[in-house]
Amino acid sequence: MTQPSLLALTVGSWVVPNRRWILGYALMVGAPILALAAILEYGASSLATTEIPALARDAAGSGIGGSVLNLVILLLQIAIVVVAARSAGMIARRIGQPQVVGEMAAGILLGPSFLGVWAPQLYHALFPPGSLGHLGTLSQVGLLLFMFMVGMEFDPRMLRKEGHAAFLISHVSISVPFLLGALLALYLYPRLAEQGVSFTEFALFIGAAMSITAFPVLARILSERNLLRTKVGTVTLACAAVDDVTAWCILAYILAMVRANEAAVSLWTTMGGLTLFVLLMFSVVRRLLRRFETAYRKRGRVSDDMTGLILLFLLASAAVTEWLGVHILFGAFLFGAMLPKNEGFLLQVREKLHSIAVVLFLPIFFAFTGLRTSLGSIQNSEMWFYCLLITAVAVAGKLGGSAVAARISGLSWREAAVIGTFMNTRGLMELVILNIGLDLGIISPTLFSMMVAMALVTTLMTTPVLQWIGARSPHLESRPVQG
Repeated sequence: MTQPSLLALTVGSWVVPNRRWILGYALMVGAPILALAAILEYGASSLATTEIPALARDAAGSGIGGSVLNLVILLLQIAIVVVAARSAGMIARRIGQPQVVGEMAAGILLGPSFLGVWAPQLYHALFPPGSLGHLGTLSQVGLLLFMFMVGMEFDPRMLRKEGHAAFLISHVSISVPFLLGALLALYLYPRLAEQGVSFTEFALFIGAAMSITAFPVLARILSERNLLRTKVGTVTLACAAVDDVTAWCILAYILAMVRANEAAVSLWTTMGGLTLFVLLMFSVVRRLLRRFETAYRKRGRVSDDMTGLILLFLLASAAVTEWLGVHILFGAFLFGAMLPKNEGFLLQVREKLHSIAVVLFLPIFFAFTGLRTSLGSIQNSEMWFYCLLITAVAVAGKLGGSAVAARISGLSWREAAVIGTFMNTRGLMELVILNIGLDLGIISPTLFSMMVAMALVTTLMTTPVLQWIGARSPHLESRPVQG
């Protein structure tokens, strides 16, 4: 049982944080936010006149071609991608890694970094530049379904179970990486930023990219290690859920700001429309979706007609957020979060969509990301130094910040280290954000490749670090969830 002296004093059912918790929150959340504001102000003024070097943009960076669709090539590409992803995922599982690690690696292996180097003629025959735009379109469909399912998994009740621990850890795991990302942006902006991108946009995007956590990958690893029903497991899932929601909200603001500079719609119009849309989703759509749960209880199954209506709502929600100048993925995630949290209902919806999204569309997204990732652009020791620096800052901010916050919340150092390691897992969610940044020109293809490498490393290191810490020890498994 948690010691009151560490966490809080209990009054009835309300938990009052003690001085240590309040001091930790002020130092690890409040102070980084103030420092971030100072960094943005300093960078916007001192780097405003900095001349940004032009960085080459190759076919792997744009990925969009205007040639007529060759259906045979597209079908061949899809077949190769699916086979490569399933094979690499199977190999990853056999060596103790999550399947997503193998799928991410397969995408990079199919791209210019490896296949393009070792078999350039085969690479250009299989993936001519004019065909990459079609793969990109299919990958967006896959991401739409995936973000919808991620939203389905988000349950606010997780946050109520873990109270102050999840509150502190989740906020620190956003504020500390964000601050370190902004500091890193001061160094990278004159060297790797795209021309025409302001320091504020660049720094906010780097901070958001450093703050993301792969919620679906975490759930899978926790399940494989039988940690879902432990204190560590529930705190980690609650923190990851808050992390992703917060990071996506910050990214929504960044995208609205960037697109407002390019479109006739002002930032205030975008944010006002988005606020109204969110209110309608919570007040109207959420109540309407309860009828789906009622129909499920009566019939005992999710019918095809019901699935069709859910997909129509999903497409409409995604279209609204895209029209507002944010991104289709925000609408997909929000609609998924609005679905009733009946376990049987969600299970049947997930079963209807999971295979087509995970087996077919997501590997296409990984391949499309790999085709845009050119490790060859990291040409010299200076570029590799930037890549290592990005990875080191990412690990220090996410793993270190989360672990210290968990320790302040009253968990042991081993439990805190396990939570920090889980929170450092970025996986697919990081790739989603990076592709958005590349599409909008916020980051260069070279920086994109560096951050893809960082995402792969931080995901790959999760399993060996957990084994080194001893994440399956009886000490962790003997601490069940305290409701």
